[in-house]
Amino acid sequence: MSTGTYAPRPGAAPVGRMIAAQAALETRMLLRNGEQLLLTVIIPSLLLVLFSTVDIVDTGEGRAVDFLAPGVLALAVMSTAFTGQAIATGFERRYGVLKRLAASPLPRWALMTAKTLSVLVTEILQIVLLTAIALALGWSPHGSPVSVLLLLVAGTAAFSGLGLLMAGTLKAEATLAAANLVFLLLLVGGGVVVPLDKFPDAARAALELLPISALSGGLRDVLQEGAGVPWGQLGILLAWAAAGLTAAARFFRWE
Repeated sequence: MSTGTYAPRPGAAPVGRMIAAQAALETRMLLRNGEQLLLTVIIPSLLLVLFSTVDIVDTGEGRAVDFLAPGVLALAVMSTAFTGQAIATGFERRYGVLKRLAASPLPRWALMTAKTLSVLVTEILQIVLLTAIALALGWSPHGSPVSVLLLLVAGTAAFSGLGLLMAGTLKAEATLAAANLVFLLLLVGGGVVVPLDKFPDAARAALELLPISALSGGLRDVLQEGAGVPWGQLGILLAWAAAGLTAAARFFRWE
């Protein structure tokens, strides 16, 4: 008796194809979500335009947009890799989406890879948009693109680890509240729109160790001052990335 040939053949697709399909799905879901768009696109764009055109905060010598553009780029990374990812993953965990995906042929590490790729695609779109807005406002960036890329990748890793840690350990409602609260606090105290030298020395020393301060400060050193690789800020980001990703891998609960 001859064996039949089935088309399409049953069985799991190659892992690379599964990761690409899941990353595309994650990206489409993020871009269709009104809350996520508000957080990742609208708020950073409005902050850049508002604080660059209206004299609200004293940003020191030079044009306001030269100070604000690097900080808003750092805010965009945080909004996507930390706040948006934490909230989305927290509710996926609550509604059992992660549990069902974990039972599919897609390996858990591949799911995390797909989520990371989705974050990177979204960040690229954010950076292109915000750069275009900043250039239209008269921004004149300096420095090496390689240094900027290193900072953005390290910042993404740091914020992703912290976001996944929060989403995998807290309840969805607690994640929603905590992620938004952290976003607001770091927006004010992370050197994004308010220079850190406006804070008392003791507070400033502590704030400079935060990942958002390291990312915004490092980008500002490169893009505004034309400095080389800011190893101090890059080291802080890598330390946060190692700690966050290690803790997320250890404590993340899928159910």
